[in-house]
Amino acid sequence: MADNFDFELVSPERLLLSEKVSEVVIPATEGEMTVMANHAPTMTTIKPGVVTVKTSSGQVTKYVVFGGFADIVPTGCTLLAESAVPMNELNRDVLARRIEAAKAELDKSDSHEHKTKLEQYLMELTHLNGIVVPA
Repeated sequence: MADNFDFELVSPERLLLSEKVSEVVIPATEGEMTVMANHAPTMTTIKPGVVTVKTSSGQVTKYVVFGGFADIVPTGCTLLAESAVPMNELNRDVLARRIEAAKAELDKSDSHEHKTKLEQYLMELTHLNGIVVPA
């Protein structure tokens, strides 16, 4: 049986989850990362994607995050998301609004660096739209 560790998923709006878990898969900017108890200390940025949480009882719950960062220590992991929702609350309209807002911001942006980041964000949102929301 795997050791458990403390996991918190926090967005500016609310604390979505705070409990002992056995495993969390996070969408790190460098690629998906599985966090378990006694993980090496790490800080990483998070891209839009799915966070999969496996509780100590074996139940799996999924959340969709829209960027942020994770602080990982041997005894726990805190994911501070720019925005997050339980996956079962997400629908195509929510993602479509986020995509349109990002496109509008891209059209107004004068900074090449900001445009590059927005284009990456749009690509990630479009990919997310294809994998988490049924047609």
